[in-house]
Amino acid sequence: MTTPSIRILIADDHEIVRAGFARFISDQADMCVAAEAATGDEVIARVRREEFDVVLLDISMPQKNGIDCLRVIRQTKPALPVLVLSAYPEADYAINMLRYGASGYISKSAPPDEVIRAIRVVARGKRYLSETAADLVSAELDRGTHDKPHETLSEREFQIFHKLAAGQSPTEIAGELHLSVKTVSTYRARVLEKMQLKTNADLTHYALKNSLLA
Repeated sequence: MTTPSIRILIADDHEIVRAGFARFISDQADMCVAAEAATGDEVIARVRREEFDVVLLDISMPQKNGIDCLRVIRQTKPALPVLVLSAYPEADYAINMLRYGASGYISKSAPPDEVIRAIRVVARGKRYLSETAADLVSAELDRGTHDKPHETLSEREFQIFHKLAAGQSPTEIAGELHLSVKTVSTYRARVLEKMQLKTNADLTHYALKNSLLA
């Protein structure tokens, strides 16, 4: 019996979603579900102490979201492929997640055969782009500029923008990211300036309007 060569960590806070992915992944002779995680902290703990070939990572999770997890994974195991699989539209998140180090980004509504194909591609060290994501990247290269204010933010700025928009205070964010409150406040001011907004409520309104919050 052939031992599966692609060990996968499925990270999603919904048990039924993890079970769905696990079911069709387990049907593949060359891959297996090595572990599951329901929170961001669990993802990071497992990645640090276990070996995986691919991480299937949801963006919206408790404790630490997918953006936080991706940043930590890139710092601790930079060669580990991370395939972001999210309910958020590709038009809203794909470019940023690829820019921050994701190996690929596809929608949760993608058919199982596309997910399997994407896993195999990123496991080989390649980048997987769905047709939609590829079109977005192409348009980004052709454009050479950013259409939306949030696309001008750096990785850390976008991370803090997302948390502020979700209603977290600078103190809470500082604790999660191991930064000083002053540093978070500096990032907040920079985000507001870049996006030409004035308050946290403006950030929340913008995020909801652009489908950047669940």
